Amino acid sequence: MTTQKNTGPDSDAQDMSPEEIQAVIDRILSKDAPAIVQDRDEPRGVFGKAQAISRLDEEHSIYDGDQVDLAERRALGRTAGLSTELEDVTEVEYRQLRLERVVLAGLWTEGTLADAENSLRELAALAETAGSEVLDGIVQRRMKPDPGTFLGSGKAIELKDIVMSTGADTVVVDAELAPSQRRGLEDIVKVKVVDRTTLILDIFAQHAKSREGKAQVELAQLEYLLPRLRGWGDSMSRQAGGQVGGAGAGMGSRGPGETKIELDRRRIRTRMAKLRREIAAMKPSRETKRANRRRNAVPSVAIAGYTNAGKSSLLNRLTDAGVLVENALFATLDPTVRKAQTPDGIGYTLSDTVGFVRSMPTQLVEAFRSTLEEVADADLILHVVDVSHPDPEGQIAAVRTVFSEVDARKIPEIIVLNKADAADPFVVERLKQKEPRHVVVSTRTGQGIAELLGAISEAIPRPGVRLEVLIPYNRGELINKLHNTDAEILSLEHEEEGTRVVAMVHENLAAELESFVSNG
Repeated sequence: MTTQKNTGPDSDAQDMSPEEIQAVIDRILSKDAPAIVQDRDEPRGVFGKAQAISRLDEEHSIYDGDQVDLAERRALGRTAGLSTELEDVTEVEYRQLRLERVVLAGLWTEGTLADAENSLRELAALAETAGSEVLDGIVQRRMKPDPGTFLGSGKAIELKDIVMSTGADTVVVDAELAPSQRRGLEDIVKVKVVDRTTLILDIFAQHAKSREGKAQVELAQLEYLLPRLRGWGDSMSRQAGGQVGGAGAGMGSRGPGETKIELDRRRIRTRMAKLRREIAAMKPSRETKRANRRRNAVPSVAIAGYTNAGKSSLLNRLTDAGVLVENALFATLDPTVRKAQTPDGIGYTLSDTVGFVRSMPTQLVEAFRSTLEEVADADLILHVVDVSHPDPEGQIAAVRTVFSEVDARKIPEIIVLNKADAADPFVVERLKQKEPRHVVVSTRTGQGIAELLGAISEAIPRPGVRLEVLIPYNRGELINKLHNTDAEILSLEHEEEGTRVVAMVHENLAAELESFVSNG
């Protein structure tokens, strides 16, 4: 823990250059985009647009299609400065989260300074994705969070001054706060305090489109909200108990009844039980589709990786799927499965999955476990990495942590180093040395796509039974099956008695063709 120097206005004015003083004046007067004055001992925040969001000039390629869903999403975007929210911060649990003008706050407890800054930049990107405007941010160097206010008492007062000077209405903390920490910080800064988990859940709630995705997100939100409910005033008043209800007298009315907050908790638990039943009811449909693929021995390839690494863009490039692509975190949540084919005709499925993030909320991992089964049941994982990101190694480690949680760590994995056209060549070379099984690509320019297709073709399970069969001409459906299923035809000749085929097939098809086996 470093000793903090005097942060009073006189000391700041003496240490700041004329350019830094002018930046502060512009920020306060809202003449320009808010900048953060860099303190030599304790860096504060990020400059300009969040670095976790790509700075590529072109967001889409010709392979992304018309992007109708994206136009619809942006047409319904939030408008900054408009709000019908209650100003009383004590109502925060009972109203919809709406971020507008926010200040970020984080702790540097371990790792390097660069790690702390990258984490805050990612938080800024999350806040921008949720529809807010990031005004300022601070990072404090501490050994561990303060149990009462998360930040130290002095830094919390400094944060209050920043909130007042920038006109922010929300503070976003780069951690999951305990209920007491959030209340303590709110009491000091006098505006709503939101933690990282709540922010991610809000983004998921905005972007979920399918019935299952919405149910999964709602379940995760309720699980997070349940232990954080608190009551004030009428919320703590008790209802009459016993047989006579609110009659005010008689047998059973003397004992304490439920308080309103207890009633809310019971309703939340009832809703959570219903959502779990609904999600469980949707599971057989997915399992049936996977069972059909396994029965037909169709190889499965899952595209997974950090959020905004380019997974949907890669799916569009490989299959022309036309999936929504947006330069934002968690743009697509609902899984998409498309059929693809190797250059030599072996069919397989490509599945686009939800993106991951550092400190992925456990509620989301549990709620989306059924969706993440697509990764756990795959024959091959394409682990997409944004090689232009400031910390690609950190992204790889975070994704592999989630792989371990869903029992997908033993599945063969190809590291796809995406956005190579915008990356530092030295960073690309460093990752190539660390990850022996890799392919360097750019979904925007098409660089490395052919090499990736070749790597997929070599890695997926291929037919392992060699057969030579003579199929009569009146059994043409079997010839059609050899062409349409995952069989590798080595030779085909038309003879007097039928069609002689030499092919590599899967075991189930080999059993079906056993009666036609010929030794020539």
